[in-house]
Amino acid sequence: MALWGGRFSGGPDPLFRELNDSLPFDYQLAREDVEGSIAQARAIHRAGVLTKDELAALLAALDELLTEVSANPRAPLAEAGQHEDIHSWVESRLVARVGQLGKKLHTGRSRNDQVATDLRLWTRRAIDHRLAELLDARKALVAFAQQHHDVILPGYTHLQRAQPVLLAHWALAYNEMLARDHARLTDARARLNVSPLGSGALAGSAYPIDRELLAKDMGFASASRNSLDAVSDRDFALETLASLSILAMHLSRLGEDLVLYTSQEFAFFDPDDAFSSGSSLMPQKKNPDAAELLRGKSGRIIASFTSLITTLKGLPLAYNKDLQEDKEPLFDAMKHISLMLRSVPRIFAGLSVRKDTCLRAAQGGYSNATDLADYLVGKGVPFRDAHEQAGKCVRLGLERSKPLEDLTLTELRQHAPACDQDVYNRISITQGLASRNLLGGTGPIAVKAALEAAHKELQQL
Repeated sequence: MALWGGRFSGGPDPLFRELNDSLPFDYQLAREDVEGSIAQARAIHRAGVLTKDELAALLAALDELLTEVSANPRAPLAEAGQHEDIHSWVESRLVARVGQLGKKLHTGRSRNDQVATDLRLWTRRAIDHRLAELLDARKALVAFAQQHHDVILPGYTHLQRAQPVLLAHWALAYNEMLARDHARLTDARARLNVSPLGSGALAGSAYPIDRELLAKDMGFASASRNSLDAVSDRDFALETLASLSILAMHLSRLGEDLVLYTSQEFAFFDPDDAFSSGSSLMPQKKNPDAAELLRGKSGRIIASFTSLITTLKGLPLAYNKDLQEDKEPLFDAMKHISLMLRSVPRIFAGLSVRKDTCLRAAQGGYSNATDLADYLVGKGVPFRDAHEQAGKCVRLGLERSKPLEDLTLTELRQHAPACDQDVYNRISITQGLASRNLLGGTGPIAVKAALEAAHKELQQL
């Protein structure tokens, strides 16, 4: 069934149908299409197009259809090839139930404002689900940080050991990233919460529809202010994909850290068997596949954003059929970011931490050299000179195969004459951490406060 064709002398070519038909993927908008149709029926009843009895008959039929598609979202696919898109499928089902009355529903409505409305409704619902999954992922990170609050491991820059940090500080760093992702998705949701319905094909409806009331019937905050923009705008989908891309990038970085830290070279963590795989050839292998897929799936989500922005960049006003290509990237990105987010709590629930290995790694690599420089500053040495002296002490330690704390006071004084016996307490790993208790630092007191703040924030979401 097509919703057009009166001015055409024949049917479409089968190849054009294959190119043109969108039901194989926009069937996912069935629920939203019915919900928008329910609001449309009420709006045109208020505008005098439908009688009270006609409205009641349409609403009853639409409620039945909503129950059907909610129970079986893939129901429209059974008639793929018979209908051009989800809109024609819904209308055909409606006509089958109420006859010619079903054809009145489209009064004052175009598929242009209809699909823009459907996709906004779908995206809003999808964002709400992702926000809930994102919250669970953040809770898992904070719980992991709390459980291992006293574990010390090396922090890295350039993937070289830099300074010791608390494992909780590491986990909370990812919570900070995901908090920004939460804010971005929330902002995107607020901007998409505008109804295009009533914009018609591009010029607005000729019927006296109360568009603000129509918008509120669908839970939108307001109605769009320009019909040309409303039917062709996909900023809401693009902004959502941009937010998902940044989120995916953060999850990819988390996955990369987990891949490194579960390797035999680092051996900080041991992944859960249930979220790992083996090798078809090498019996000893335990591969961190879940973490690798956090990293790997990010590519397709970023590609979805690139796909849509490339489609949009050359379009003139108003609607163009190119906009049919907005759905698959968005649907795919939502599906895979959901898999990634739902995996995070499971990954961390089964992740074992090798506390002693982490500590030994944190004590190696002269990661207390900065503490030595800070100690010298406390003795009145200008920082630039203290930095150079500490570096020379590191070089001496390398030459003698000793960590800084094992160099004798005489050896330290060769390059850092201000050193005294209290230097050994200052460059110990525990004292080095304790000296960084300022806001945002890795000191135990600062991290405890950060954990408390994170718990409080998550409880309020």
